[in-house]
Amino acid sequence: MSLFEVCAAIVSAAAVWLTARRSPWSWPVGLVSVIAYAWIFIDAKLYSDTLLQVIFAVLILYGWHRWLRNLDTSGHVRIAALDPRDAGRHLAIGTAAALALGYAMHRYTDASLPWLDAALTAFSLVAQWWQARRHAAAWWLWIVVDVIYVGEYAYKSLPVTAVLYAGFVVLAAMGWRAWRSAASPMPQSQDSLTH
Repeated sequence: MSLFEVCAAIVSAAAVWLTARRSPWSWPVGLVSVIAYAWIFIDAKLYSDTLLQVIFAVLILYGWHRWLRNLDTSGHVRIAALDPRDAGRHLAIGTAAALALGYAMHRYTDASLPWLDAALTAFSLVAQWWQARRHAAAWWLWIVVDVIYVGEYAYKSLPVTAVLYAGFVVLAAMGWRAWRSAASPMPQSQDSLTH
């Protein structure tokens, strides 16, 4: 355990807490946390997780832009419904990406846990995409992914990060509840204009 990992965990928890509150400040705080965690994961030889942090940085910039365009009068992001067909397509893409990345990490690197790490990476990207698009369903996917991450990080002797991800499970449950109650029926035409 290092002081750097503790600081990264605190910043990451703050970013998720702000996201659960639908605050656009979650994005810049999240950007700091993914940069810090990229270094932690390089050191742990979790290369898929390192790649995930880089892609998260790009998705954070995208999500920040989208959220700023979709704020309500109180300064919080408006929630958008997720079409079940889109959800199925996104999960299928996540599965294909997990298999491709897992194979590449297994075959060409000395990655630890290449298949599991790749699957968690792929489905984290799906969850992050849904979050950037303002879909409450992202929280359910985060819960599943984060529960598995707890075990992975405990196994890799990253106790602070394992505890952080256990906290993420709790924050994701809180986020689901908050986003579900904040979701208000919008006319389809208005909602589709904000996509």
